Amino acid sequence: MFKKHKVSIIVCLLALLPAALHAQFKFSLGKNSPLGKLQMAEVAINNLYVDSVDENKLVEDAIRGMLKELDPHSSYATPKEVKSMNEPLQGNFEGIGVQFNMIEDTLVVIQPVTNGPSEKVGIVAGDRIVSVNDTAIAGVKMSKEDIMRRLRGPKGTKVNLGIMRRGISGLLNFVVKRDKIPVKTIDAVYMIRPHIGYIRIGSFGATTHDEFMEGLAKLQQQGMRDLILDLEDNGGGYLQSAVMVANEFLAKNDLIVYTQARMKNQRMDYKAEGDGKLQSGRVVVLINEFSASAAEIVTGAIQDQDRGIVVGRRSFGKGLVQRPVDLPDGSMIRLTVAHYYTPSGRCIQKPYKKGDLKDYEMDLDNRLKHGELTNPDSIHFADSLKFQTLRQHKTVYGGGGIMPDYFVPLDTLKYTRFHRNLSAKSIIINQNLRYIDNNRKKLQARYATFDQFDRDFTIPQSVIDGIMAEAEKQNVKPKDDEELQRTLPYLRMQLKALVARDLWDMTEYFQVINQTSEIVQKGLEVIQTASR
Repeated sequence: MFKKHKVSIIVCLLALLPAALHAQFKFSLGKNSPLGKLQMAEVAINNLYVDSVDENKLVEDAIRGMLKELDPHSSYATPKEVKSMNEPLQGNFEGIGVQFNMIEDTLVVIQPVTNGPSEKVGIVAGDRIVSVNDTAIAGVKMSKEDIMRRLRGPKGTKVNLGIMRRGISGLLNFVVKRDKIPVKTIDAVYMIRPHIGYIRIGSFGATTHDEFMEGLAKLQQQGMRDLILDLEDNGGGYLQSAVMVANEFLAKNDLIVYTQARMKNQRMDYKAEGDGKLQSGRVVVLINEFSASAAEIVTGAIQDQDRGIVVGRRSFGKGLVQRPVDLPDGSMIRLTVAHYYTPSGRCIQKPYKKGDLKDYEMDLDNRLKHGELTNPDSIHFADSLKFQTLRQHKTVYGGGGIMPDYFVPLDTLKYTRFHRNLSAKSIIINQNLRYIDNNRKKLQARYATFDQFDRDFTIPQSVIDGIMAEAEKQNVKPKDDEELQRTLPYLRMQLKALVARDLWDMTEYFQVINQTSEIVQKGLEVIQTASR
């Protein structure tokens, strides 16, 4: 009898669920509605499951489960993740305006943002922030994320910072009024050779076009005629920013990119306005296997319109258009609604199997195993993937990503396993921070200009010895002396570039590091040969 009553109670509860759903959502669902089925399952679990459940997490997991079965780039983000994701693209965040890093549980200011709130009150590079609003943050094993949360805050609010400064006894106190802090998307702008400018775009955000035009004006004032546009490691960003940058290179009505949604009549073309500042002069675009999305749009437009030459390795192949669907609690679904196509008709998106994220995420590893990153002969395209550029009718290839005109193999000997382990353990960056912290004033006094630094500075052997000693402590060892000797030249160059960054900025970092970049050097060779 008890079993019969138990079954009857459960049946009655389940029978009540559709009525509860109707009241909750205020609309009626068809008998076999998939949405009704999903809602009934959620209400059943929330009301009948033996243990308590987090209803919000339950719904979020259901959304993620649905999106997982679609393409690799449809995704769900929590309100916190949305804010974190948008800040780099929107061009600013609100905080105190310092670049910092951690040395032995202590926050050390690498550089205050120029004209930012911290610089205005007198905070300088090398200062150690040990407390925030009387709460100690030094020596207490506080995470970097937690420290950032304490330093950031709404524009106009104030924060009291306790600071230790080298050469001054006692604690210094600064009250900083938080403000909007600009986030730059362009990493470097400089004249790489006489009449040849170099611009590296790290991502495509809301301010990228303005930054690009500012950098372009600076280079043109220095006599730039030709340009190397570096899009290596650029993971993309806003479509409109990519279109605006590509517009600077192309003639009026030149197609930049088009998107195609599910229906044939849902095609959207993006064309050049004809008011670009770079419609003359030679152009070389640099890409690698981490160049994706908006970076591929710019590269594909310049290549297909025969406006420039592409150098490097085949790009990532992210050609799916996501539309944000904002949810009431501030979370967001990024839903794929279309494909990107280059002007010649190439689909940028590489092949994928719905629901198989693992194989998709292993693509770059598979490229390396198959030799595609080291040998162009290992890359094979079907005849159906051949396309023609629009003016010179050169053969270009579809099938995912942009294939460069000049292939530059990955130097697998340059980046040794030993170097990768040193980087993974943060041994290189920590030793650099200690060196710059102890020698900043001496270096600034000795090297008045970057040109002088670039010409005369070499990393002291004591820095290398410090890295090797720390590596020994952490049981990070080269396989043999040959691997050690292969590691040292790039390690010294990397350390010099990091010192340049900390004394000046990212432009100077890339001026140093580009001297050993095979892709940059090949780009220079191509543009100089074309000039001759």
